[in-house]
Amino acid sequence: MIWCGLPPAVAALAVVVWALLDAAYPYHSGALLAVHPVRTSYLLARRLHRPGAGVWWGAALFVAVLSAHVLPYALAYYALACYVGWAPALTLAVWMLKVSAALRLLTRSVGEVGEALASGDLAAAKEAVKGLVRRDVSGLGAGHVASAAIEALAESLVDGFTSPLTYYALAGPSGALVQRVVNTLDGAVGFLDEEHALEGRASAYADTVLNYVPARYTAALIVLAAALTGLDAGRAMRCWRNYSGVTASRNAGHPMAAMAGALNVWLEKVGHYRFPCGGRPGPGHIRAALRVSRAVALIHVAATAALAYAIASLLH
Repeated sequence: MIWCGLPPAVAALAVVVWALLDAAYPYHSGALLAVHPVRTSYLLARRLHRPGAGVWWGAALFVAVLSAHVLPYALAYYALACYVGWAPALTLAVWMLKVSAALRLLTRSVGEVGEALASGDLAAAKEAVKGLVRRDVSGLGAGHVASAAIEALAESLVDGFTSPLTYYALAGPSGALVQRVVNTLDGAVGFLDEEHALEGRASAYADTVLNYVPARYTAALIVLAAALTGLDAGRAMRCWRNYSGVTASRNAGHPMAAMAGALNVWLEKVGHYRFPCGGRPGPGHIRAALRVSRAVALIHVAATAALAYAIASLLH
């Protein structure tokens, strides 16, 4: 039992405490960074990586890294929830959420790109956007830099926020951690190049499956948030419907397309995909995207707390 008889309010309270902690303490440093599961799972996956390795090695890597990072937390949480009490269980649940989901760090990083563009400092904007995307940004103009920041915001809302919180509500703190470690494994070895193509297949497939519903749910939240923030929800819906499939990823195009439509902009990764849903994006559109994201956050935190409470009540 994921809540082991804990009061249902504990399940909801953990989400609220996480949200407050994320707002107050978005960064990890020192010892807390050293033991952060996202960091350590990435490092372990890269250590186990073998260039050109096959599917079976990749599957073994996936199981080893996931087990090493989830099982100790899951067993500790079970022991606290079932045999110690709600207060220590709540503390561990909040920590597991803290290392699985993040919002303020994402919005702050995207905001830095917008501020640099607004001040006319394209070099600073490029430097800031490097932490958000994998692409080479050295030759990009201001519009493509703004596009990269908005794309990263939309996609990362799924990977680092709505998806882990959704799995927390459905499967408890371990559910959130599983999603985050799987997403990290995809980022570590889930590439399509010759060096990783077979080895990363298990990690990439698992990440696609876990984020399939959250990606589409997040796109729907963006449409709703657009309506609530005075943007064009109808255009967001049309762009989502027409262009969600333009990315190689089965999931990434959904929130990106909805965001492009909501902002009435084009978003583009040159040579890979384009969402032609409006004009050239700029710093004002980044600010609007951040408003949409905060509205998405408020809706989803409330929904997660309510769903976690309901499921815990059924299992109580």
